Amino acid sequence: MAGDEDKRSVFGDQAGSVELLWGGRERPSRGPKPALSLERITRTAVSLADAGGLAAVSMQRVAAELDFTKMALYRYVPGKSELVALMIDTAMGEPPGAAAPGGSGQDDRDGRDGWRAALRAWAEALAAVYARHPWLLEAAVGPRVMGPHELGWTERALAALAHTGLTGGEQLDAVVVVHGHIRTLAQVSASMGLGSARAKGPEGVMSAALNELLAGRADRFPAVAAAVADTGGASRDQAWEFGLERILDGLEAYMGRARGRA
Repeated sequence: MAGDEDKRSVFGDQAGSVELLWGGRERPSRGPKPALSLERITRTAVSLADAGGLAAVSMQRVAAELDFTKMALYRYVPGKSELVALMIDTAMGEPPGAAAPGGSGQDDRDGRDGWRAALRAWAEALAAVYARHPWLLEAAVGPRVMGPHELGWTERALAALAHTGLTGGEQLDAVVVVHGHIRTLAQVSASMGLGSARAKGPEGVMSAALNELLAGRADRFPAVAAAVADTGGASRDQAWEFGLERILDGLEAYMGRARGRA
C-alpha cells in the first residue's frame, strides 16, 4: 500500500503515461485482432511531428491520418499528453550498443580507458536523434515520465562511466553536462532552420550574421571583430566538436585528480 501511495505522489496525473510506457495496462486477450495499435498510432504521430513539428500533432489529426474517428483513438490513448510521452520514447529508439568496456570480466584499466570513446559515441548517437526529430527539443521538457528507451539511453551513458572512479552522483552530473551540450547545439541548429538551403550549419549562419552586423561597427565591438577575423572568414562548424572535447577533457582531468587523492 505504501508503495502505491509513493507512486501516486511521484507521478500524480501522469499515471496513465506510466501504464502506457511501462506496460501497466492490460491488453485484451480475446476477440478479433484490433485494426489499430498503440505502435501504429504512435508512429503516425511521430511522422506528423517530423513533418510539421509538435504543433501538427492532435488526436483529431492522427485519427484522420489513420482513417479512424478520434473516439477510436481514445480506446488506446487517453489524451495528447500520453501520446506525446509515447512519441518521445519511440523517437528516442534503442540506445547505442554496449557503452563501455570494463563491465564484468574486464579489468579496471580497460574500463578507465574506454569511457571516453563510449561517451563520445553516445553523444554522437543522441545528436543524430535530435537531428531526425527536432520536435523532441520541445516535447522532452518539464516534469514527465521517461519511457524504457529514454531511460535506456541514461543507462548506456552511466555504464560508460561505471569504472572511472566517479561517484554515482558525479556520473549522473557528467551525463547531464554532456546531454546539455548536445541539446543546446541541437536547439541552435533547429532555430536556424536545420536542413534548409539557408542553414548549411549553425556556425555558418552565425558567422554570416556577425559579419553583416559588424560592417562599419568593428570599432564598437573589437573583441567580436577580432575573433571573427581570426576564423579566416570561413565557418568551421566546430562548436559541437570543440565543446564535447573540452567537456571530456575536463572529466578526464577530474578523474585524474580524484585518483591522485585516492
